[in-house]
Amino acid sequence: MIPLDRAGRWFARWLSHPRRSDWQVSTTWPRTLAATLRPGDVLLVEGSSRISSAIKYLTQSSWSHAALCIAQPDPDAAPERAPNVLLEADVSEGVRLVPLARYAEQHTRICRPVGLSADELQRVIQLAVSRVGQRYDMKNIWDLARYLVPHPPVPRRWRRRLLALGSGDPTRAICSSLIAEAFHAVGYPILPDLRVLIPKEGGREAAREVLHIRHHSLFTPRDFDVSPYFAIIKPTLEAGFDPHKVVMSPES
Repeated sequence: MIPLDRAGRWFARWLSHPRRSDWQVSTTWPRTLAATLRPGDVLLVEGSSRISSAIKYLTQSSWSHAALCIAQPDPDAAPERAPNVLLEADVSEGVRLVPLARYAEQHTRICRPVGLSADELQRVIQLAVSRVGQRYDMKNIWDLARYLVPHPPVPRRWRRRLLALGSGDPTRAICSSLIAEAFHAVGYPILPDLRVLIPKEGGREAAREVLHIRHHSLFTPRDFDVSPYFAIIKPTLEAGFDPHKVVMSPES
């Protein structure tokens, strides 16, 4: 198993290497992003690596990576001195803490949970931080690698399951699963299945909506974006956007 694990680590580094041709520039100034991000926010990243291409295809989404904000960023900190405020599961390094500067110049999106108390948010963060040092699930890497061809013949109904394939080892994780598990621990929904039950009461039928929570291993970065329970926060608007102050050059 050790040679296979070593091969997986080498393969993970190759898959995670960024490709400049796919690099998407941020639409937000780094300082504005840092001033807007709050503890408990989920930061989605578009990504430009080989594995990002596979994840974006399988999820039919722009987002290939998710990180959890665990502390307030410092907008005035120099990039080389910026504190580690994001928790992520990296394919090479496992679960770790990184500075916002790592993704500040890439295309990102802030997804913010609504209605949680300060204590509940702290519990989410503490549970996620307790996983620091655990390794990325290498079986997930090998499963994803099969779908790196430009147009893999994967039926839509199978794509989510393909991202959930893993070893089942609780000491290993992937990025979105780790964050989903932390939010589920405080009873916060992400993207549950909506089921309508129609029980009969006194000869009459009464419809009742029930949210069926998916297992955390089935979540992808895209789910935080489309979730009805996470607000999409746009830093430029939060900073007080005024269209009258925008200087635009004439169309060429």
